[in-house]
Amino acid sequence: MFAVIRTGGKQYRVAPNDIIEVEKIAGKPGEIVELAEVLLLGGDSPKTGSPTITGALVAAEVLEQKKGDKIVVFKKKRRKNYRRTKGHRQELTALRITEILTDGKKPSKTPPKPEAKKPEKKAETKTEVKAKADKKPAPKKAEAKPAGKTKPAAKAPAKKPAAKPKKK
Repeated sequence: MFAVIRTGGKQYRVAPNDIIEVEKIAGKPGEIVELAEVLLLGGDSPKTGSPTITGALVAAEVLEQKKGDKIVVFKKKRRKNYRRTKGHRQELTALRITEILTDGKKPSKTPPKPEAKKPEKKAETKTEVKAKADKKPAPKKAEAKPAGKTKPAAKAPAKKPAAKPKKK
């Protein structure tokens, strides 16, 4: 199932466990926020709203509050000695979509636990390290060049034959 939501003047297609960046929404990292402007619910039988679907809700967990990339705004009028430079960094909120709810259901207030990570490799013991060191082949040495052989000298460019004298 997926949903199309509107927030910050933009529309986003979201599904559970998606991570999106939207314009700043109030909330601290770890909190659950509700996005109530659901425009479309997709799946087996799509449902559209006019303009929104009543009772539909998307719950998302706030991952972080941050700023976007810097945008440089430069204005110029030629031959008028007019130049203006401004910079802007949009404040963003990173969200992980937790649930898409219908029929007026309320979201669970606890964020879902992240999926279990695979255990890392165990540290090697000293004996295993020594065994690996013993198995490595010795590094190859560069072959020595014979003393008498050198590169041949560069050939001189071929000369043109001298012009023959004219007979009278």
